Amino acid sequence: MFSCFRGALSTIADSSRLSILAKSSVLSAIAAIVVCIPASARAQWLHYPTSGVPRTSGGLPNRNAPTPRTRDGKPDLSGIWEAERTRPCPPEGCDDMMISEQFLDIGWHVPGGLPYQPWAADLVRKRTADLRKDDPQSQCLPTGIVRMHTTPLYRKIVQVPGLVVILNERLAMYRQIFTDGRPLPIDPQPSWSGYSSGTWDGDTLIVRTSGFRDGLWLDAKGSPLTDGGTITERFRRVNFGKLEIELTVDDPKAYTASWTTKLNQFIFADTELLDYICAENERDVQHFVVR
Repeated sequence: MFSCFRGALSTIADSSRLSILAKSSVLSAIAAIVVCIPASARAQWLHYPTSGVPRTSGGLPNRNAPTPRTRDGKPDLSGIWEAERTRPCPPEGCDDMMISEQFLDIGWHVPGGLPYQPWAADLVRKRTADLRKDDPQSQCLPTGIVRMHTTPLYRKIVQVPGLVVILNERLAMYRQIFTDGRPLPIDPQPSWSGYSSGTWDGDTLIVRTSGFRDGLWLDAKGSPLTDGGTITERFRRVNFGKLEIELTVDDPKAYTASWTTKLNQFIFADTELLDYICAENERDVQHFVVR
C-alpha cells in the first residue's frame, strides 16, 4: 500500500480503494479531494459471499429485507457499511466510492449551517485560507468518530453482548462502544475517538461519547471539536441494508448551541476490509505548500 497525496496543499484527502476516488471543489474550488490506492487492490476476499445475507431472485443482497436481530431481540448492527453518496457524479462518471457532502461540510444538513462561536468561525476561515495544511487527515493522523462516519472507506460493525466494535479501514483503527451499562469516565486520558457508552431505547442504540483530545476536525472545512465536547449518536438499522445515525454535537467551547445532523450508511456485502495505513511509503507531506 502506498500514499497517494497530490502535489500541494490543494489536496486535503486520503487514500482509498481506487486509482482516483474524486476530484471535487471545496467551497470556491480552493481544494481538491483526491483519494487513491493501487488499482489492483479491492479487498482481501473480493467476491467471497457473505453468509446470512437475504438475497433477491437475481442473487443480489436484498437491502429491503427486515432488520436482523440478535438473540435478545435487539437490532443487529453488524455488517460492512459505506457512507451515503450525496454528491452528484462528475462529468467523467462516478467511481465506485464517492465522497459525501458531509465529508466536506458536516453542517450540510443543518438549517443555517453550524452555529460557530466567533473564534471557531474565524478558525474555519483561516483553515480554508491555509488550504487545510494542518488537517489531521492530510497528515496521516486519526480523524475522530465523526469523520470516520463520512470517510469514503468501509467500516465493519461487530456486535456482541455488552459491546459494539467499529473497525475502520483507515489506519486500521477501531472504536469500542460499551453497552454493559458503564458510565462515561470522569477524567479520562484525552483520546482521538473519545470514550463511548451506549444504551438501547427500543430499537435505537443511543451512544454518548466524551473525553476527546482538543483540536479535532469534524469535516474537511475544519469545523472544530474541543476537549469539552460531547457527541450523542442514535443508531437505528431501518432494514437489512440501511443504517441511520442521528448525530448531535454539544460543545459550548466551539458552538453557541448544540446541533444535530443525520448520516446514512448502506450495507456492502460479499467483500471484506482492507487495511489502509496512510503513512506507509508516504512521501508527499514534505512537499505541501500554501500557494
